[in-house]
Amino acid sequence: MTTHSKIDRGGLVLTLAAQGIWGFSPLFWKLLAAVPTVQLLAHRTLWAVLILAVFLTLRAGWREVRRAVGEPRTLATLGVSTVLIAISWSVYIWAVVAGQVLQASLGYYLNPLVTVLLGVLFLHERLNRAQVGSLVLAAIGVLVLIWRQGELPWISLVLAISFGLYSLLRKTVRAEAEVGLFIETSLLSPLCLLYLVHAARVGQGAFGSQELRVDLLLVASGAVTAVPLFLFTRGARRMPLTTVGFLQYLGPTLQFLLAVFVFDETFTGGHLAAFVLIWVALGLFTWDLRRRWNQQQSGLIPG
Repeated sequence: MTTHSKIDRGGLVLTLAAQGIWGFSPLFWKLLAAVPTVQLLAHRTLWAVLILAVFLTLRAGWREVRRAVGEPRTLATLGVSTVLIAISWSVYIWAVVAGQVLQASLGYYLNPLVTVLLGVLFLHERLNRAQVGSLVLAAIGVLVLIWRQGELPWISLVLAISFGLYSLLRKTVRAEAEVGLFIETSLLSPLCLLYLVHAARVGQGAFGSQELRVDLLLVASGAVTAVPLFLFTRGARRMPLTTVGFLQYLGPTLQFLLAVFVFDETFTGGHLAAFVLIWVALGLFTWDLRRRWNQQQSGLIPG
């Protein structure tokens, strides 16, 4: 990632494209609402493996794959992260199809704050006052939503916690994002393939039994998985940390707008209160991130 604060136009375009794909992805998954969630996960995984394999071949990345697979600790860590990303993908797809995009967007808003909390719990990182304030405001927002709705926003919490744990594990792995994702999807692929073969044998497979449009969309699910990751990792390296952190809120914001104005999901006063508190928390979090970045660039704190 760049070590200066100047905005690189190419990096900005790549990062915005990635967030745009993630933000508008509910529109894509809605088109596949007739396909069972587990089958969507299986197709998403298998086609992503193929796309990532082509990409790794083009960039001569197989040496790094062999290195990562040859390290038992790295492979074990990626094995656990595979389970977490499978949970995250499954719950997200189910949420979109079930008309719970609002809860999904809340989960991704919470994710940066959950990641900070996990850093404290597992990496013994220390929080400053602004970070503590952000976490407290976010927690109050979730409690308000529970109180007003009378139920736990489990979709939001599962997405935030599973992806937060996933990010925590991937932080300890010495591998490029696309290399790690290729290994994860490869580990998941045998189960996905067995499941799809079984579904086809009992006459429940979606691929090849419905319209050609469905088949093409299932193939495209691999690109929806791999392409934004490629764009984001390439763009983030050319951008200041604070800018990348701020742009990461674009995806859930687009999902939020889709949920309220396109999918017409119920948006109550409880939702409004919770989202406002979380938006304020994220604003405080982003302000503190930018402040510390500026201090680091000026040499006031160590890099």
